[in-house]
Parts: sequence; structure tokens; C-alpha cells
Amino acid sequence: MTQTSAPDLTALVLVGTLTPSPTPSSSELLGRQVLAALGEHGVTGEVVRVVDHDVRPGVQKDMGEGDAWPAIREKMLAADILVIATPIWMGQPSSVTKRALERLDAELSEQDDEGRLLTYGKVAAVAVVGNEDGAHHVSAEVFQALDDVGFTIPAAAVTYWVGEAMGSTDYQDLDETPQTVTTTTRTLAANTAHLARLLRQRPYPPAS
Repeated sequence: MTQTSAPDLTALVLVGTLTPSPTPSSSELLGRQVLAALGEHGVTGEVVRVVDHDVRPGVQKDMGEGDAWPAIREKMLAADILVIATPIWMGQPSSVTKRALERLDAELSEQDDEGRLLTYGKVAAVAVVGNEDGAHHVSAEVFQALDDVGFTIPAAAVTYWVGEAMGSTDYQDLDETPQTVTTTTRTLAANTAHLARLLRQRPYPPAS
């Protein structure tokens, strides 16, 4: 059921395309469609194409002068929902996506005043595009990483599109979004917003 209340949740969509702006990106397109679907449930947010920023390799929250990750991290910590939108390359999440996940490893050392990870209570979802099979494998890798660093995964929290094997059509080249993708994206949005709202009302207990 669509929520019509005033927006009270926020989301950050991190896009792992290898292509810098302003070149169009299929993974960004699907990520923006997820954000639009979340908007039907009182969620506002923004999209960050990670490759447009100088995110340094590493597993610390700040890798020194010029590192763009601290500013992205602040956006993530301020949001209730994190969406990772990634293409499939060689059957894997993109290297840009993996770099962002590696940087999230630093959250294992960050706690609130009650001993909980700062990511506890934040909900994560995944969007995947590619021209070969592998969406389940890619989402499984990303989900495991997000769970490891404290995010909560809702039911049916992945939407994806994969083209014909060895084909040349990108998601952004389709004349219209397939109905199955639209339906899956709307389910993702409904479940993700629902769980984020529940966790805001009933946070995880303090660390024992």
C-alpha cells in the first residue's frame, strides 16, 4: 500500500557504473527508477555516481587529502536507506562498486553511544543491470557485504535486468521498462521503506 504521508525517510543511491558523467548509464537509470519508486512511500534522496568522485582505495573512513569518500560517507550516515546500483562485469559487481563496499568496511570500527554500529537501523537494497546472466550472483555478493557491515536487508530487496547473452542491448536502450522490472522495483521500494520506517521506530537494542 502506497504511503501518502509527508516524506520522512531519506535514501542514498550509490551507482557503480564505470562510466563518468555525463555519459548515460544503465545502472544509474535503474537506480533512479528505484529512487522514484521509493518516493511513492515518502522517501526523498539523491543519486551519487561514485566514479565521478576521487574515492581512494582502502578500508578506512578517510584515506587522506583529496579522498572523496568522507563526504559520500556523511550522506550515507544521514540516510535511512542505501541503494547500491551496479552493472555486471565479468560476472561480478563492478570494480567501482567493490571499492565502495571496501570503504564501508571501516564502519565495523564505528559505534554509537550504546555500542551499536552506525549502520544499524539502516536498510539496504540492490539494483543490477547487465548483458549476461549473473544478477543473482552479483546481488548475493553485495548483500553479504552490506550485511557484514551492519545494514539490514528487506525481503525482495533486489531489482535487476539482464539482456540476452552476448547481446549488445543495454537497459537504457530499451523502448520501455519491462513490466516485470517495474513490478519488482515497486516491491523493492515498498518493502525497503516499510522496514526502514519500522527500524526508525524500534531501533536495535544496545550492544550487550
